[in-house]
Amino acid sequence: MVSSSGVRIKELRRTYGFEEVAIVPGDVTTNPELSVTNLKIGPYQFTTPVLASAMDAIVDPNFAGLMARLGGLGVMNLEGAYTRYEDPYAALADVSNAPKEGVTEVLQRVYAEPLKDHLIAQRIKEVKATGAVCAVSVTPQNAKRLSPIAVEAGADIIVVQSTVTTARHISNSYHGLRFSELMPLISVPVVVGNCVTTSAALELMEQGIDGLLVGVGPGAACTTRDVTGVGVPQVSATLDVAAARDEFVERGGKYVAVITDGGIRTGGDLCKAIAAGADGVMIGTPFAQTFEAPGKGFNWGMASPHPALPRGTRINVGAVASLEQVLFGPSHRTDGTQNLIGALKISMSMVGAQTIEEFHEKAELVVAPTIATEGKSFQRAGRI
Repeated sequence: MVSSSGVRIKELRRTYGFEEVAIVPGDVTTNPELSVTNLKIGPYQFTTPVLASAMDAIVDPNFAGLMARLGGLGVMNLEGAYTRYEDPYAALADVSNAPKEGVTEVLQRVYAEPLKDHLIAQRIKEVKATGAVCAVSVTPQNAKRLSPIAVEAGADIIVVQSTVTTARHISNSYHGLRFSELMPLISVPVVVGNCVTTSAALELMEQGIDGLLVGVGPGAACTTRDVTGVGVPQVSATLDVAAARDEFVERGGKYVAVITDGGIRTGGDLCKAIAAGADGVMIGTPFAQTFEAPGKGFNWGMASPHPALPRGTRINVGAVASLEQVLFGPSHRTDGTQNLIGALKISMSMVGAQTIEEFHEKAELVVAPTIATEGKSFQRAGRI
């Protein structure tokens, strides 16, 4: 924008998070039992459109198997404790038991242990033994080396994930990842993250990927926005990346699954992400709160152990429910943190959508900054 005096001024664009929008009900409603919530990634279809985050405190081989039995997908961190230690659970206990003031140093020490190729193959075989589709996460700098090892061991989906991922990376110190070089090395679907803009999303989709993770800094264990100031609220980020997906399809490209990653705590958050154009969501902390999670009530992010600039912290979230309760109920809470898929099916029915594609088309989002407090004075006072 140019001021009246001719000075160029940087203008702010208004963006929105989950707490600032609401979904408008439709003119026609449907029975929730008619709601179909399938998510497709490459040749794989999941009846539960939810991925469990690639965090050591959440996804181990057993948890990946549980997610599969419930229709979803667990993503295991291929550069975490499971591929550094023969007994990863002792390392996880060190992190969980560390005093709050010293946990960053413990994280840095635990993750300084080198990766071991034979453990990569072993953990993947353990996931496959549960009958699950095996999805593993690697960072861009290690993707070309680790991805072929993972695929040879039986990995079905490769997730290339960092705080911010782009199709173009400039560096004087090393040859950055080129997806055009990675894709011919492997023959499985590739999901890439994380991204928050239309232009970057389009460039990534042009590389032949199958899925794109949306979100920079919204997670409960992530401090990227505090440390670097970088991030876009999730509803706006999802709208922008979904627009890129639709544009890419119109150009003749393949349909790339858009997956909102981070900041989802309740069924309402999940529903708003899908209404904004996501095909599925990736969830972290709510799964770290399950009885089956290996973190035993604690959670920490992938960037928490960074040796020079940690962008995450360990959080004590407690173990409060089973994985099945979180996804399908029965819920014993009224705050929307359990039976997330039940909430999605009911939201779809209120809009009159029987599929996620119809939900994209029919759901109208409105700005609703008071939605969390409107008429809730008795709840805020703790009387109910």
